[in-house]
Amino acid sequence: MALANQNRSVADLLRDVIAQVTRLLRKEAQLARVELSENLGRAVLGLGLIIGGAVLLIPALVILLEAGVAALEQRGMVPPAAAGIVGGCVLLLGFILVAVGALQLRMRNLMPNKTIQQLHHDASTAKQQMRHDHDIQRAA
Repeated sequence: MALANQNRSVADLLRDVIAQVTRLLRKEAQLARVELSENLGRAVLGLGLIIGGAVLLIPALVILLEAGVAALEQRGMVPPAAAGIVGGCVLLLGFILVAVGALQLRMRNLMPNKTIQQLHHDASTAKQQMRHDHDIQRAA
């Protein structure tokens, strides 16, 4: 098989390289589409968490008002303190959901990192193969 490679013309080698690069680019594009699809799913999850957090933040204001009235009537507690405890807990939960959702939407998480790494690896391998083919051609 090594002898067959030594008898090939430069044009044949170039055709093979172009065919292999074309095939490689198609596969890499396919990989990028799959990875972007996965990342989009995470982005949708992040957006859902942000919406969930926002939904909790709105009634937190109502709970703050109701807690003040209930504390005043039942426990004799100062209304602002009771409202702060109940509303603060719901507010904290809402902020946690928004923060987790925002982390899911970071640009770093949306980048097709696996594809980028694979392209770097492929470029390195192609350079090595070209050097190897060139060395064989010179030796012949």
